[in-house]
Amino acid sequence: MATLVTGVTVWTILAHSAPATKGASAPAKPQQVDALLRAANLQAQYHDFAGAGRTYQQVLALDPHNKVAWYDLGVVAYQQGRTAEAIKAYDKALQIDRTYASALYNEAVLLKSSDPDRAAGLLKRAIASTPKAATAHLQLGFILASKKREDEAEDEFRRAVAADPSLHSQVPEPYRDDVSPSPTSSQAGAR
Repeated sequence: MATLVTGVTVWTILAHSAPATKGASAPAKPQQVDALLRAANLQAQYHDFAGAGRTYQQVLALDPHNKVAWYDLGVVAYQQGRTAEAIKAYDKALQIDRTYASALYNEAVLLKSSDPDRAAGLLKRAIASTPKAATAHLQLGFILASKKREDEAEDEFRRAVAADPSLHSQVPEPYRDDVSPSPTSSQAGAR
């Protein structure tokens, strides 16, 4: 499984178990595509990013509408420091599936400092397709806080912590007390 790590935020690719295409006909050689995807994933896991990139390109030669291959090609490009290529690959995945949360999230993280408005829009789309995406709420909170939209930022931080209480320590200090994790039902009933 490939991951994109930025700071302390990790978005794990879970899409490999899902169908690779949406709205497109099945690839001409599904067994070959599946085998190549598994091989590329192993190459990426062992940090052979150049080899993984070549293997994902082979997948795309067989199935140009494979959103997972485009997404993973973006992850590989990012791992090699080629941010512009990563963004282009995520865009290709999103042309195939506009709701592909992993691609939306990773592209948003890459654009957060250079184009925060676009990043916020991508994060909102990721949240719309995966409402409990805690790290997407957290990242959107960071963007809103940087724009001095405190109430909206607080709401996003609260949603992030509600979905994943372990993120509480990553919430900026001015918001931390206001977005504390909810007491569990056993604690609430102990009054």
